Amino acid sequence: MNNPYVEKEVDGDKSSDVVWHQASVSHGDHVKLNGHKAAVLWFTGLSGSGKSTVANAVDLMLHQRQAKTYVLDGDNVRHGLNGDLGFSDIDRVENIRRIGEVAKLFVDAGLLVSSAFISPFIADRNMVREQLAAGQFIEVFIDTPIEICESRDPKGLYKKARAGEIKNFTGIDSVYQLPVKPEVHIKTAGKSIEACAQQVVNYLQEQGYLLPCSG
Repeated sequence: MNNPYVEKEVDGDKSSDVVWHQASVSHGDHVKLNGHKAAVLWFTGLSGSGKSTVANAVDLMLHQRQAKTYVLDGDNVRHGLNGDLGFSDIDRVENIRRIGEVAKLFVDAGLLVSSAFISPFIADRNMVREQLAAGQFIEVFIDTPIEICESRDPKGLYKKARAGEIKNFTGIDSVYQLPVKPEVHIKTAGKSIEACAQQVVNYLQEQGYLLPCSG
């Protein structure tokens, strides 16, 4: 006898039997409970620019305001979800596609999710933006000159890239496409981590993301 609780196996292409299951608790319900709007803070910039550092500083500031948050970090995600991907252009596109889908789920849950990825291609960042409703994608450009990034080089990656030990390294032998109109443009040179983070929080405050909302 067929078990109605066993999902049908899908081999190859998507099956027409796979449909979106409508949750009993809506996005609006989550937002109302959390007390603030939901969005993706998409931190983009060169390796060593300070994306993860600023994203985590923003996350701490929001946490202290009792906002519901999470940080998706490029390196952390590649330990699990995207552990099968390399750094070719094709793999970079798939890396961002998967992260976009995960970020969208966090937004549906009513969170302010910070996503810290180089995400070098404009088309990929726009792809994630287009998956979300208006106002739910906030591009944060961590604008740090490559000279500063390379002088930091906390993981020794620039040194290896210059020596030819790493291929497809953004800023060296792989392109980084600058954001055209980021919602938040942070020029980090001469700024403290706290000042950079505060710029993001100020944007959220000014745009009404942190005000109590009814959904």
